[in-house]
Amino acid sequence: QVQLVESGGGLVQAGGSLRLSCAASGDTNCISGMGWYRQAPGKERESVAHITSGGSTNYAHSVKGRFTISRDNAKNTLDLQINRLKPDDTAVYYCIADIGSSCPAEYPYAMRFWGKGTLVTVSS
Repeated sequence: QVQLVESGGGLVQAGGSLRLSCAASGDTNCISGMGWYRQAPGKERESVAHITSGGSTNYAHSVKGRFTISRDNAKNTLDLQINRLKPDDTAVYYCIADIGSSCPAEYPYAMRFWGKGTLVTVSS
């Protein structure tokens, strides 16, 4: 199992910045990709950013140029730097960790683990 704990959410004014963090524990040596999802009130959960174990990143179109995802494999942490926040960024942000083929004995099938989320509220 992988446990994920997010932190860094809060209330911020539009135009401000936040840095979200996610601490992973458990079978971290089996983690391949990691990422962030968000779910705004009344909306479906959406992928925001993703990073591979090698550091390749991709972002949702709506956040490109404002969000930066990074990870520290040695510390088992994942960060999301959010700049120029907009009210539309208000959401619960979730950290995810994917397990693919790194640990076939423990995980014969791909799995995704989720954190419990951290709330980001952007005031106009």
